[in-house]
Amino acid sequence: MGEMYQRMDRDLKLKNLAVGTREAYLRCCCNFVRYHMKSPQEMGEAEVKEYLAHLLMKGASPEALKMNVAGLKFLYGVTLDRPKVAERLPWPRVPHKKADILAGSEVLKLLGAMKSLVCGMVLMTAYGAGLRISEACRLRVEDIDSKRMLIHVRLGKGGKDRYVMLSERLLVALRKYWVEVKPKGPWLFPGRKPGKHVTPSAVEQAVKKAVKAAKLKKRITPHTMRHTFATHLLEMGSDIRFIQALLGHASIRTTARYTQVSRKHVAGGKSPLDVLGTQEGAVLG
Repeated sequence: MGEMYQRMDRDLKLKNLAVGTREAYLRCCCNFVRYHMKSPQEMGEAEVKEYLAHLLMKGASPEALKMNVAGLKFLYGVTLDRPKVAERLPWPRVPHKKADILAGSEVLKLLGAMKSLVCGMVLMTAYGAGLRISEACRLRVEDIDSKRMLIHVRLGKGGKDRYVMLSERLLVALRKYWVEVKPKGPWLFPGRKPGKHVTPSAVEQAVKKAVKAAKLKKRITPHTMRHTFATHLLEMGSDIRFIQALLGHASIRTTARYTQVSRKHVAGGKSPLDVLGTQEGAVLG
């Protein structure tokens, strides 16, 4: 894309979008240009829809298609200032799948199967504080406040800072980790490259190996730990707005999606069949 790439990258930075989002949008638009072998300025709605149809034919998931639509909407709506093209691109419907939630014993089993000490601590931190994996990977040494028992999450989703709980058990594990690893530089969880933190993709690969080693049958990704954290808090009786604040959600509806599979709320409910013909069931008529 040449100059157009630089312009779009600038616009994405001015929008203050997350690094991962910027990279994904740029990658989608570069693939679009390679498909047609033409400048995006020479193309419009027809070429965009042809490319999206091509992705569908190749078996692109609804999530992947949505990411491509978002990137192309930004390219045409912002960088090229052609809002009509952007407006006419429909958002694909993405089904909301219920996340698999781990039982407490499964969390311990997964953590115990992690071979990498760094990746294992990232995963434990994600579960212990309800962090996104990207947030856990980017933690700095000074973000751990053992005096106030807080973790400072910097520039989370939407560029917002927040504080979350520091588990006593996590603090003990972090101190042991510190003695063993002695991380140099600002990052609490250093990566293989000097001066860089461990990447979410490295944690994801480590989790895949641990799931296989632990013989867990559920669909488990690093993000599963955040879902599990929220659900377990709800089952322990925490208020949903407290959970919302910990997760850093702007809307309570987002938090509700995380917690709607809570065993306490589903299995703990009573079917109307159980109360038919009883005093409790009198309200049913």
